[in-house]
This record gives sequence, structure tokens and C-alpha cells, in this order.
Amino acid sequence: MPDEDRVAKIISVATAVPKYKISQEDVEKLAARVFGASMGDFSRLAPVYGNAAIKTRYSCVPLEWYEKPCPFSERNRLYQENAVNLLAEAGQKALAKANLSLDDIDGLVVVSSSGIATPSLDAMLMEKLHLKRNMERLPIFGLGCVGGVVGLARTAQLAKGAPDKRYLYMVVELCGLDFIFSDHSKSNVIATALFADGAAAAVISCKGEGPAIVGWGEHTWPDSLDVMGWDVTDDGLRVIFSQDIPTIVRKDMRQVVDKFLASQHLTKENIAEFMCHPGGAKVIDAIEAALDLPAGRLHYARDILRDYGNMSAATVMFVLEAGLKSPRSGYTLLSSFGPGFTAGLVLLQVP
Repeated sequence: MPDEDRVAKIISVATAVPKYKISQEDVEKLAARVFGASMGDFSRLAPVYGNAAIKTRYSCVPLEWYEKPCPFSERNRLYQENAVNLLAEAGQKALAKANLSLDDIDGLVVVSSSGIATPSLDAMLMEKLHLKRNMERLPIFGLGCVGGVVGLARTAQLAKGAPDKRYLYMVVELCGLDFIFSDHSKSNVIATALFADGAAAAVISCKGEGPAIVGWGEHTWPDSLDVMGWDVTDDGLRVIFSQDIPTIVRKDMRQVVDKFLASQHLTKENIAEFMCHPGGAKVIDAIEAALDLPAGRLHYARDILRDYGNMSAATVMFVLEAGLKSPRSGYTLLSSFGPGFTAGLVLLQVP
């Protein structure tokens, strides 16, 4: 088979959010009630809500849910229920955009790190959507924010190896459900200022038309396991992230990107569009500085952060959906960072 027939393409992209839309102002007021009385230095941390560059976010539970403790078992039940519903919604939207049906899909790749499910979410989706019994399934857990890019790369690899098949790539993160009421750490306060819930799906196949996925790569920093991730506790998944993340990005991202692009026989000047996972306002600033991009160049990332918050792995797919509504012809570079500490990169060629 000619090589051009083995190029995976993004046939369609769609997103979904839960029904509760919350404002950053209301989150800040809630945080003051939850943390104010028990944290002597909360007033020092409070400006993080205003500095997050977020106006609105979405949650699968109402805001008042966060005002009292909830056992991990119940939070994980809510995760499974809402994750499957949101994935089903995003997947059906993606299929409708591609003018395909569920019977046209041969495999599922599902990325999520904000809850636990065994059987995995893809198995639950097979039951909910009555998918084909011979469906290929690949659940991916533990990649955190970088999962959106790395999962897309893994799906492209599957599609390239089976050019006659169609894959539904899906990602969901319900970060709000990982809020631990009794955790008064700085990381937990910052998490409440940033994280949100959302899901996305994309049809990936060598059959059809769309942006071609022409390359992918990763870089994992040595001795960086404590930069980002989960601490599994009796109360649930406790967030870990280092304040050094923007510094690492600013210092090292250019070298990582240049090395990856060189492997594709390209340079930064060949990239028409940069679409990054907006981990936070400081991370976006660091990416622009590292890549020597003019201020505002990463406007898709800033817009998604403003309107949806940080939905972990799902967020970069929201950025991709927004960018493909008025795409720039040429090469697009997707990027994200996650536990490991790892950078994920995917190179697209847009017609």
C-alpha cells in the first residue's frame, strides 16, 4: 500500500461539557468559605483566582457540592457515571460531523486520569452505545494533562497500522471530583482556581479527509517524577504540581521542540500554527517566551482557558476544535505537558 494511503487524518473533532457552568468569581467566594477559616495564609493565596485568566468553567456537580466532604467511593461513582455520559455525547457529535455511524467505528482509544474504572470507560461505552462486539479497545490512564496529545499520537499509530479501519479517539477529565475537602494544601487551593470538567472526541482514520497527523514525539525530563501527578491517599487522588513548571517550560521547551522538528526535517519557522494545552496563564506565557512567539500568538489556548478552565487532557482537544474552525494551511504543532515530567508533541499538516 502506498505511504500516502497510510497517513492518519483527523476526520472530525467535537467536545462536550457538563451542565453546571460556574464563574470564577463564585469559585473564589466558595474557596474563601471552605479555606478561609482553616488556612491562616489563605488571604495570601486568594489572588490566584483573579490571576488564573479564567472567567467560567464547567462542573458535573453544582457548586454547593464542594462545600462538604464526600467519600472517594462516591466521587469515583460520580466520575464513572458522568465520564461515560460526556464521552458518549462527544463521540456522537464527532460521528455526526464526519457523517458516520457507530457501526463505522472499529476501535476506541479512551484517555482519562481523573478517576478509576475497571472495567474501563471504553467497555462501559460499548454497553451504553451498543457498539460492535469486536471493537478494539485501548484505555490510557496516568498521563494527566499530556494525555490529550499523547493519546492522539497513539490513535494515529493504530490507524496507520490498520488503514482500512476507523478509530474513535476520546478523552474525558472530571478534575472537580478530585477536590478533597479536608486538603488545605497550597496545591489544592491552586487546583480549585484552575481545574474543570470536559470531554472531547475525534474520528481518526486513513480513510477520509482532514488534517494529517504526520509526526509525534515525547520528551521526559530526568528526576522529574515529583513535578506533577497524583498522590493516592485514603481520601482519594491528591493533586501534586510544582511551582517550577513554568520555569522548566521556559528553560527547556525550545530545545525539545527544535529537536522534534529536526526529526521531521522542519524548523520552527515552518510552523504555521501553534496549539498548546493551556495549563495555566503562566505556562502559556512561558511557552510564548520559550518559542519566541509574539504576545497573543497562542490566542486559542488563552480563549479556551478563559471560557473552560484547565480540563487536563481534554483541554488541548478544545483548542484543536477551535483552531480548526478557521485553520491555517501548513503545519500545526500541538503540545502539552504532564506527569513524568513529559512534553507531548503532535505535528499536523493542514490542507
